[in-house]
Amino acid sequence: MTNPILTISNLTKRFGGNAAVSGINLEVMPKETMAIIGPNGAGKTTFYNMVSGRMQPSEGSITLDGRDITGLPPHKISRLGVSRSFQINNIFPEMTVQENVEVVLSAYHGHSRKLFNVASRNTGIQQEAVELLKRLGIDSLKNQRAEVISYGDKRLLEIAMVLATRPKLVLLDEPTAGMTPDETRRTTRLIKSLAESGDYTFLITEHDMDVVFDVADRILVMHRGEKLFAGTPSEVKIHPEVRRAYLGEEEDEVTEETGA
Repeated sequence: MTNPILTISNLTKRFGGNAAVSGINLEVMPKETMAIIGPNGAGKTTFYNMVSGRMQPSEGSITLDGRDITGLPPHKISRLGVSRSFQINNIFPEMTVQENVEVVLSAYHGHSRKLFNVASRNTGIQQEAVELLKRLGIDSLKNQRAEVISYGDKRLLEIAMVLATRPKLVLLDEPTAGMTPDETRRTTRLIKSLAESGDYTFLITEHDMDVVFDVADRILVMHRGEKLFAGTPSEVKIHPEVRRAYLGEEEDEVTEETGA
């Protein structure tokens, strides 16, 4: 039997007397795409920050590939195979698109002390950077400064930088936030393609429900800091409590549509 790549046990975060996240239990399997949804204030960001090491849990544990990573700082969690994108672009605007990826590859391959000069002289890193950009469909932009490319392309560049660390687990934080409809469709297709390749495991927070239902194998629904439900997209769509909490539907509407 395949073991989970990520195991969350009783994960809790309190601020004073208030629990932003309370008693979350979750397993994510290798090569799975798990989405996290919930209304504003549901605790999604706090949960995400604990998994990535940006916030210490008050209780509970986080296990990656059988190793306890609870409370480790972000750089150590990253070295163990967890890489995260952010809602705000985390790129070097003054560098070219290719150079951005080369910087990450240089650090990954142990050249962190010479980040800004080793990449330009390392053919292997250059080739690896171009291949990543091709995979994300932005290799035609490789010589452009990152600050001048479109917002959607900046988000794709950041995903390329995330993948450059060869992560076991990819955390995508609102990957389509702020995108145009065309950019959203393009990014959705890309995430699906990457997931279907079998090379990555994804944990995604996303506000666009069309994107969530399109890319996710399973969905964790959070409400008021707690796990309301976890299941497949089709199960989430018809779950009465989920529809009331997240979609704001009244009980009689849910009963009528589901035939309960």
